[in-house]
Amino acid sequence: MNLSTSKVKLKMFLIPQSHKILYIVYVLVWIVLAIDPVYREDWFLENILVLLFFPLLIFLDRKYKLSFMAIFLFLIFAILHGIGAHFTYAEMKYFDFLTETFGFSRNHYDRVVHFLFGLLLFKFFLEIIYYHVEKYKASIVFTFCVIASISAIYEIVEWWAAAIFHPELGASFLGTQGDVWDAQKDTLVAILGALIASIILWRKHETK
Repeated sequence: MNLSTSKVKLKMFLIPQSHKILYIVYVLVWIVLAIDPVYREDWFLENILVLLFFPLLIFLDRKYKLSFMAIFLFLIFAILHGIGAHFTYAEMKYFDFLTETFGFSRNHYDRVVHFLFGLLLFKFFLEIIYYHVEKYKASIVFTFCVIASISAIYEIVEWWAAAIFHPELGASFLGTQGDVWDAQKDTLVAILGALIASIILWRKHETK
């Protein structure tokens, strides 16, 4: 292998400077949110997946040359999740004004974050799937199915993590707030977010 070929291969796996800035900002925000969370055990459980998948995110960024917007939207979601982990989703005090204003029976911050999972992460998954499928519309449909599947699987993993690591946290960690259909509703709003994202990206592709 000659030197020029090595440089080309190395360049393929370099992360753009703009992406590095996003990662640095996210890590700084994560550190701030890790300081004195409301419930340390709950914070730890909420961040297990973050600690596992952040290195994977960087790897995928390098491998698939993801767009700035895909990474930006992904990290916006990650920060919102971090805020929920810091305060706990059920006791997100900065969301109480909406609960009081509209007379909701529960804090809906978790619902909003689940919705944004489908909306904000759609482009991230789409770019990876399109890399393999190479047909844009088919990729959109497949991405929608992936988001729906991950949303449902996450609810199962969340329950499993609570049952294995801290069963005493129970509904506090899961954030059900007395709603027996909480997992199903969280999955539904994530699917709605993915549906909106798929329509937007489909129409954007059609107008090109």
